[in-house]
Amino acid sequence: MDPEFRSSGGAARLLDPEFVEVGASGRRYTYEEMSAELPGKPGSTADGPRYEPSAITGVVLAPGLVHLTFETVFDGHRSRRSSLWRKRDEETGWRMYYHQGTPVRAP
Repeated sequence: MDPEFRSSGGAARLLDPEFVEVGASGRRYTYEEMSAELPGKPGSTADGPRYEPSAITGVVLAPGLVHLTFETVFDGHRSRRSSLWRKRDEETGWRMYYHQGTPVRAP
């Protein structure tokens, strides 16, 4: 979530080649789309708003598969997030396989 890391293109190394995201807008992103767009997405500039994560919880679903849930606040907007991380081998390490963000509306 660090803006410098996001803008450098380094975050794409953490995405699985079969990565899929369903964004808060309902749009579906593939690995190729997210890798290309992430450096320019909101939250990727040092002088702009930052993602503030909280309530991070992880559950091991199977060897090499972890379900991570957390909340973020970004520019005053709160979201609940869920991602699946998998580890295929020691060389590639842990990579995000699936991610979904759901906006939380203010009461």
